[in-house]
Amino acid sequence: MSRKQETALETLEARIGHRFNNRALLQEALTHGSALDGARVKRSYDRLEFLGDRVLGLVVSERLLAENKSIEEGELAPRYNALVNKHACAAAARAADLGAAVVLSPSEEANGGRGKEAILADICESVIAAIYLDAGLEAARAFVHRFWGEAFDGVKATPRDAKTALQEWAAAKKKGLHYHVVDQTGPEHAPHFVIDAVVDGFPPSRGEGGSKRDAQRAAATAFLRARGENV
Repeated sequence: MSRKQETALETLEARIGHRFNNRALLQEALTHGSALDGARVKRSYDRLEFLGDRVLGLVVSERLLAENKSIEEGELAPRYNALVNKHACAAAARAADLGAAVVLSPSEEANGGRGKEAILADICESVIAAIYLDAGLEAARAFVHRFWGEAFDGVKATPRDAKTALQEWAAAKKKGLHYHVVDQTGPEHAPHFVIDAVVDGFPPSRGEGGSKRDAQRAAATAFLRARGENV
């Protein structure tokens, strides 16, 4: 590793608040699959992303339980979903400026990969996993609490479930509602769905997510917000 690369990783460590004992984990966490040809790191972030998603879910779940002792599961679930999704992960990645450090192929770089929400979300989860493997759950928890702080504050008021809200909106107007899968990509352990929310007589709205439910919820949210509804 060149001194310039070491300096870049040290700068990133300072931003995220964790100095790695095994910096190879951080390198792997930052390597997009497009960059594997000729890269020093021979594995992309896919496996770490798989683990990071689970670690993030655990940290978010335990904090929600700790901060909402009188709330039932039915109210906790939408708060959890608002914190563990592509948009929340990408926002955390931007806050930590992870995009500046991601390793991409020249073609993916030219296509704006450094700023793509899907890549930022994946990188964020892979970095969480790298921190967890390097120093344990407490270190990973510190990262999540640091970069999800405002997001946790934002869900203290019980959010309205977007799919339910859209169903009620469509029913009130006596309009049919269905969801159309536009695209499904990614490996089996980390799929990515693109789904349209379609209400009869209205232009569809599109959402994306790591599950059909998340993508449907994102599409429903986009549809309602486009019509001035608060969700």
